[in-house]
Amino acid sequence: MQVTIIIQKKTGVLDPEAQAIQQALYSLGFDDLQDVTVGKQITVEINTNDQERAKYRASKMCETLLANTVIESYKIETKEPS
Repeated sequence: MQVTIIIQKKTGVLDPEAQAIQQALYSLGFDDLQDVTVGKQITVEINTNDQERAKYRASKMCETLLANTVIESYKIETKEPS
């Protein structure tokens, strides 16, 4: 089963990379921006047909390695095999 993990900084955590991107876009004339966020997207294949197990395994991956849960949150999405 394909699992996509989306990791972003929690609200209130400073994100200098996003701030730099926003400033650069403003300077290029994109003055209608309201906010910019930067995150990570990780896609893994887990050898299971059980959606709940896939989400559980992905969550364990985030808690142990992929996300710094002090400053980042994550969302897990699954895709049924076609």
